[in-house]
Amino acid sequence: MTEITDTAVVRQQIHDYIVANFLFDTGDVKDDTSLIGQGVLDSTGVLEMVLFLEERLSLSVSDEEVLPEHFDSVDALVAFVTAKMGTDGSSGLVTHET
Repeated sequence: MTEITDTAVVRQQIHDYIVANFLFDTGDVKDDTSLIGQGVLDSTGVLEMVLFLEERLSLSVSDEEVLPEHFDSVDALVAFVTAKMGTDGSSGLVTHET
């Protein structure tokens, strides 16, 4: 397990997950692209992102936090994760490397 405290590392993990799991490594996505508006994430995709945040980044996401504004872009996801890092009492996120 690796502790993550760097926003750039969080950004890279989220970006890489989206490219690998939703674009199937056939394309790329800009950090400010609307993932929902462009059809990259649908309702099932948002749930998959929640699982990614919870399992890979050891972050707890409540039902009330599953909002389009938190999941609409890589930038939005990074802002959400870093805000959670500051409010959930942890000094950093722990990832489970595969």
